[in-house]
Amino acid sequence: MATSSYYPHVIKSLQKITLNHTCLRVKDPKISVEFYTKKFGMKLLKQHKFPEYKFDLYFLGFDTNENKSKLKNSKGEIDVFQSSGILELTHNYGTENDPTFKVNNGNVEPNRGFGHVCFSCCDIVKTCDYLENEQKVTFRKKLSDGRQKDIAFVLDPDGYWIELVQYGCRNGIQFADEGYKLNHTMIRVKDSKKSVQFYQNVLGMDLVDVSEHANGKFTTYFLAYGKNEDNGNNRWKREGILELTHNWGTENEPDFHYHNGNDKPQGYGHICISCKDPAELCNEIDSKYGDHIKWGVKYNQGKMKNLAFIKDPDNYSIEIVPYGLTL
Repeated sequence: MATSSYYPHVIKSLQKITLNHTCLRVKDPKISVEFYTKKFGMKLLKQHKFPEYKFDLYFLGFDTNENKSKLKNSKGEIDVFQSSGILELTHNYGTENDPTFKVNNGNVEPNRGFGHVCFSCCDIVKTCDYLENEQKVTFRKKLSDGRQKDIAFVLDPDGYWIELVQYGCRNGIQFADEGYKLNHTMIRVKDSKKSVQFYQNVLGMDLVDVSEHANGKFTTYFLAYGKNEDNGNNRWKREGILELTHNWGTENEPDFHYHNGNDKPQGYGHICISCKDPAELCNEIDSKYGDHIKWGVKYNQGKMKNLAFIKDPDNYSIEIVPYGLTL
């Protein structure tokens, strides 16, 4: 990376931090939950209702190696905030009955920003055949389409893109089938140098891989907590990765910006990081950066307590919560 310092102060919290979940707004939760549970085998781990705010939350995950269903909080309940690879579906009351309501999937101009979530599997050919012929899932891109023959994209009920990649065989090494992983979440960024430095220095993430695509004039940056936790140099087996996609030249356009998913029309909500003591982490960020960092809500100062929302350079929201959060 270049030597210019957009975010020069490195946050030195010794806490373990987890990239916990990705939030997507959905039109009809019954349809969306059934899609992810029936088509992909995710488990509905937790549901929270907030009638006073007129929205509900549905937390889903793959019950694989991390055995998410056995993670407990202080009350003995499933702690969805302690694991990686969680998908949070947010339903605002009434959208399911509004024929004009449509979610912004983040991939259509002029509202591009969020790109996709990615599910990795052991055998992508077998998986795509199963999804197409038995589950009747709609494909945005089949393996045979385009230049990249080792990835596919399917669409969920709201038109969000789900990328499919393979971890089973990488660099000539065969890996055991461990089921699906919610491998990464992709967002587009205007200035890669600024964004990578934000996630590294402010939020303490590690840059685990960089992939340049000259034919498409874009570069992807993969960040996660724990650079060496790569399962034998196979980042596709991991959960809790953030992919930043930089389309070359956007950093030189003064008026260019991506849609953050929370402005109208809404869709993508945020990613969430969790740790044991978010107050300590937020205070350190605030003390080192002050007004140079934008907050949507500072820790414990919003209507909902024990959480914060920080903004990245493209105005995407990152939620910060404690392990064992009780909503």
